Amino acid sequence: MITLAEGLRLPTNGLDYTILALYFVVVLGIGFAAKRSVKTSLDFFLSGRSLPAWVTGLAFVAANLGATEILGMAANGAQYGAYTVHWYWIGAIPAMVFLGLVMMPFYYGSKVRSVPEFLLHRFGPSSHLLSSVIFAVSSVLIAGVNLYAMAIVLQALLGWPQWVAIVVAGFFVLAYITIGGLSSAIYNEVLQFFVILAALIPLTVVGLKRVGGWDGLTDSLSSSHGDAFLTAWKGTGIGEANPLGANWLTIVLGLGFVMSFGYWTTNFAEVQRALSAKNLSAAKRTPLIAAFPKIFIPLVVVIPGLIALVMEPTLGKSKDGLQYNDAIPVLMRDLLPNGVLGIAVTGLLAAFMAGMAANVSSFNTVFTNDIWAAYLKKGRDDAHYLKTGRVVTAVGVLIGMGTAFIASSFSNIMNYLQTLFSFFNVPLFVVFIIGMFWKRTSAAAGFWGLLSGTAAAMVNYFWLYKQGIIALPSDQGANFVSSIVAFVVGALVMFVVTLFTEPKSAESLAGLVYGTRSPGMAELPAEGDDAWYRRPALLGWGAVVLAALCYLPFSL
Repeated sequence: MITLAEGLRLPTNGLDYTILALYFVVVLGIGFAAKRSVKTSLDFFLSGRSLPAWVTGLAFVAANLGATEILGMAANGAQYGAYTVHWYWIGAIPAMVFLGLVMMPFYYGSKVRSVPEFLLHRFGPSSHLLSSVIFAVSSVLIAGVNLYAMAIVLQALLGWPQWVAIVVAGFFVLAYITIGGLSSAIYNEVLQFFVILAALIPLTVVGLKRVGGWDGLTDSLSSSHGDAFLTAWKGTGIGEANPLGANWLTIVLGLGFVMSFGYWTTNFAEVQRALSAKNLSAAKRTPLIAAFPKIFIPLVVVIPGLIALVMEPTLGKSKDGLQYNDAIPVLMRDLLPNGVLGIAVTGLLAAFMAGMAANVSSFNTVFTNDIWAAYLKKGRDDAHYLKTGRVVTAVGVLIGMGTAFIASSFSNIMNYLQTLFSFFNVPLFVVFIIGMFWKRTSAAAGFWGLLSGTAAAMVNYFWLYKQGIIALPSDQGANFVSSIVAFVVGALVMFVVTLFTEPKSAESLAGLVYGTRSPGMAELPAEGDDAWYRRPALLGWGAVVLAALCYLPFSL
């Protein structure tokens, strides 16, 4: 779990609290402004599919930029050094590009309202119901992580009791999503994206200046931790030991392919933002636009972790002292004056709220459309489902408060999140990718592939790894292996089951399998011109090349 040092308290004053209060007022104001556009359930759950690509793109990256990532990746930077950049340049960008160029035409063109609904069309009700339950469970678990982590941080930094922090943040997220639906969440995420950057950029700039610039930072870390600490690939040969506990093969396959593609292409908290875009072109560009700021996020997340390690050499050295999770708060305490400190605290709180809101809004959509409307209360009028969505939002926040404490059994919040992804997202990805590219794949294969992949990941983690049957160097390394196991087992089961079951008819697969096209896809409106910034392929390849170039300084 995220635990901050007992004595770590920020010197906040009235100016800082005024900035925080103004932010809360603006958040609720956006919710009430968005309320006027919510007239149907489609407006509430998918913003009426009316938002421009730049809005959905920024919301896409902000939904992922929760404070668990900010604190967790800064902590990883302090603990593992430059190895942490793999989570961005190989563990995010290629998958985001694949989502935009390959998978969004299937999602958006089939007019589905959620990721599980796509499985309903492709594989049938069994896979649909199973994936809906998996999505609902994982959404509230991850929402709870954000709430719990935020409560711990605010207690340590500001002195707020945990229950006060949970109630205050939970209330504001509940209020603006219930009032304005997904539009409120998305527009607040756009605001939160800039607030988060306004907090992290000054922290990075002032921190670099304090440690003597980039040269001073690298000289200090090289002398204390060795040259490999500032490289991304040194020490990752098979059989070599490194702090991350992973070699290049598990990094490329486990993180770069299986976990990354599993998360970015099937996680509805992200895909929902693209589905709310105004047309197919905007939907395809949503993750591609998000990929460009994502490339540079390590500069304001990982580098502060390295700076904190130089400024506080005792970081992570003692159980009773400052821990790696304290990296960002330490910099906030030591570097920022009042006023700027208020912006930083607000940015941290905004990050938590963005992460929680993304998962709560995906939970209410999946539960209402894919469980309630599909199996429990069929055929009701639209007003009933709109009301249900608002009620389920409140339920999701309350459940998130309860599930928050499950995270307490994990020593590192990022380990916990990555474990959830290996259990839930990777099995979904193998079902999606095989179903999209192999027409012969049967409905039964989708269900059993999803179930077996999930079970295999859990068996590998809880039995083989936790019981010491196989030796893996770290929890992160175990997560990479669990992801590979889930993918391989799910794929093999799907292949075998397909050979012994009947495939769906070719007519029912139109627009759902690569190489086929549904009639509705041709009717989607174009954007209006073919300027370079409207070309998804150019944006996608540009992001991949730029991410690859970013590795150069860390590969020498």
